[in-house]
Amino acid sequence: MTLAAFRSPSAVAVVGASDDATKWGYWLARGALAGAARRRVYFVNTRGGSVLGQPAFRSLSEIPESPELVTFAVPGRSLPAAVDDALVAGSRGLLAIAADVADETALAERVRAAGARLIGPNCLGIYDAESELSLAWGRFEPGALAIVSQSGQLGLEIAGLAAKAGLGVSRFVSVGSQIDVSAAEVLADLVDHQRTRVVALYLENFADGPAVLAAIDTLRAVGKRVLLLTVGSSAAGQQAARSHTGSMTSALDVVDAAVRSVGTIRVDTPSRLVAAAQVLALSPPLNGRRTAVLADSGGQAALAADVLTHAGLQVVDFPESVQTRLRSRLPRAALTANPIDLAGAGEQDLTVYGAVVDELAASAAVDAIVLTGYFGSYGHDTALLGPLEITVAKRIGAAAGQYRVPVLVHSMASGTDTLAALRGAGVPTFGDIETTVDALAAALRLAEPIASSVAALEPVRVSYAAGTGYFAARTALGRAGIPFPEGNVINAAADLARPAGAGPYVVKADWLEHKSEQRGVIVNLADADAVRRCLHDMTSRLGPGRYVVESMDTRADVQEIIVAARRDPSFGPTIVIGAGGVLAELLRDTVTTLVPCSREEARRLIERLQCYPLLAGWRGRPGVDIDALVDVAVTLGAILVGSPDLAEIELNPVRVGPRGALAVDALIIPAHPGR
Repeated sequence: MTLAAFRSPSAVAVVGASDDATKWGYWLARGALAGAARRRVYFVNTRGGSVLGQPAFRSLSEIPESPELVTFAVPGRSLPAAVDDALVAGSRGLLAIAADVADETALAERVRAAGARLIGPNCLGIYDAESELSLAWGRFEPGALAIVSQSGQLGLEIAGLAAKAGLGVSRFVSVGSQIDVSAAEVLADLVDHQRTRVVALYLENFADGPAVLAAIDTLRAVGKRVLLLTVGSSAAGQQAARSHTGSMTSALDVVDAAVRSVGTIRVDTPSRLVAAAQVLALSPPLNGRRTAVLADSGGQAALAADVLTHAGLQVVDFPESVQTRLRSRLPRAALTANPIDLAGAGEQDLTVYGAVVDELAASAAVDAIVLTGYFGSYGHDTALLGPLEITVAKRIGAAAGQYRVPVLVHSMASGTDTLAALRGAGVPTFGDIETTVDALAAALRLAEPIASSVAALEPVRVSYAAGTGYFAARTALGRAGIPFPEGNVINAAADLARPAGAGPYVVKADWLEHKSEQRGVIVNLADADAVRRCLHDMTSRLGPGRYVVESMDTRADVQEIIVAARRDPSFGPTIVIGAGGVLAELLRDTVTTLVPCSREEARRLIERLQCYPLLAGWRGRPGVDIDALVDVAVTLGAILVGSPDLAEIELNPVRVGPRGALAVDALIIPAHPGR
């Protein structure tokens, strides 16, 4: 069933329409009338009479046709009966505002059985600039930003911030409780929506995670980018953590990995979302980190350079040929290195701003330009300069468009005609340098390559019974390709004939999940006699049970890494890689990606670790075998994909040396441990 009824319905009915401007029925009726030139509009009020000068019917059955879309401004207790009336009338699109609706599941089943669709309940309505459809609280300015929000009021906040930034709304859908129409469906319905260039998505949960990702990926494929805002309450974060990985990672780590897999990013606040949306809606795509800074103040130039550098952008040196051309345009006191300080040249001749931006954009020496300072204020403070400043603003926009180089402007002014002209010419404007750089950094993150599952391993099935301990885990994982030291299992010191492999040795209490905390692992035992004495001591402390004796990894220049595969309830299998060993939870240096995971993506993931310089070779020490670590990560992902009865696998640590990797501890958590 499509969402056509919510796009451009031929007829709309408002049930509960009202003349009272404090009530929902007024806002829905008022909005419906605003599109009366595009469709027939009917009002329903049990008292009859008129609403906003239009006749009001006492029930839907009195309307002379079946309205394609019905919106309900009625209390939650009255909604089920009102929906049933609409279904009897033959309506196929239903918009429910009310909260506190009894038995939402039954209501959704009746709607679907009738071949209809319902948005809500507990929502703030819908708006579509393309079809002049406005059935929501508030007012919207038409534009290029679509807003799909689980929270209606937060969606309105985004719309309000966008309006202040000169960025209007193409479509607004408050999905509310999603008892029928889901956010994923609304996203997919934007693929061919002509006005929409950027989508703001606010979700509080990801029960339909794969469908949301698929819709985002389809939108990206047609050139529409999605910016996600969420509160970090995915189901993964609600589980008690038995593993180190579980206590080190958050639900947002998984969300970030999920959206990164389809080429988008999560932002932290509505204002940051709108700032990034400005860049995406107005600017050419960002193709690199090289950034030029242009200012009419030395202090603002230096500050912008610092903020850009801290955000991961590069304030690069200009080639001498570019500096020579800049010197020919600027006074002797101006600085033509990067950042550029005009040293008063702008006050002498406003056109210098446009000339310098044009020179930089044409040079191919930079990927983006940030103009920071007073520009945008000249016409406001000196009216005679207004027309010229607007002309320069249009030239700046023309240069950005011609050379496909994003230009962002931080201006000390606000609300001036020049700033409006800049935005109209395709140049986003901001009120502070931090927001400017934050928006540019978001565009840079969106330019990162998308993870590919090409060349990922085929799924690998392993069997593991709950409670069978470390040796059973290492046996199962070893058969699947995870490397472990030589070892064997015994039940008491008297059973020890000879340890497997060469010494020195390690003894481990097989049944303990976190061995170090209980002194359940003893290392550097020289020979069989030392192992026997250790076993006597551990048995006296920890009691009888299975113990594992392994050859100790004594290789030099080894780094300890944690590698884990976890099954997220919303997005499925994931891989986590991080700094490992006993300090893993202290360092909390981890990265996450979805599975299946290619070798290329695993390597990119490892390179994002803060400890990566240690892996690559630090201060003369040899680097470790990254390929061996990649093998472990990709294999672990393939095991989790192929073993649906496993919830989590953790290897901590994996000891990675210049040649090869060895997992020296393993924990497997079944998906249904009680079965």
